[in-house]
Amino acid sequence: MMKTAHPQHVTRRALIAGAAGATAALALPAAAQTAAAPVAKSPLVGPLAPNPVEFKKAFDEFTRGKTPKTEGLLLDVSVLADNPSAVPVKVKVDLPITDKDWCEEIIVLAELNPSPLACRVKFTQANGTAEASVRVRLSQSQTLHALARMKSGQLLTAKQAVTVAASGCGM
Repeated sequence: MMKTAHPQHVTRRALIAGAAGATAALALPAAAQTAAAPVAKSPLVGPLAPNPVEFKKAFDEFTRGKTPKTEGLLLDVSVLADNPSAVPVKVKVDLPITDKDWCEEIIVLAELNPSPLACRVKFTQANGTAEASVRVRLSQSQTLHALARMKSGQLLTAKQAVTVAASGCGM
């Protein structure tokens, strides 16, 4: 005779079975997971859910309707984040910094974070270089976007997909 659990209580057996399924899913390569399950836009809901409106707003405010170039900005971030609470990110303008043209500002946007603006760094001509190293918190696997604005008005962009090992913002 098997006991049935009250609807509000989780049995130990159900908890272990759920954990085993989750562990098995983690053991699969990413390609197998994608093929096995339909792709959802985001597993997060509520305050941790992505904010595509805020992402677009931040992107559009920075670019002001101009199309950024994909050359001249280096984004160095690992494709697998072991600790999503502190993902190391390096951004560097790879164009010559001169007396007439230098980087004024760099931003990093986390596309699926509830607050997409992860970092904003401003520079002056006196800096001599335009690079920044920061750690950002990622709520889930997503694409990081780096944007740079030069004094001449030229915009630069770089992006990198990052897979997180576990949820960072929910911890």
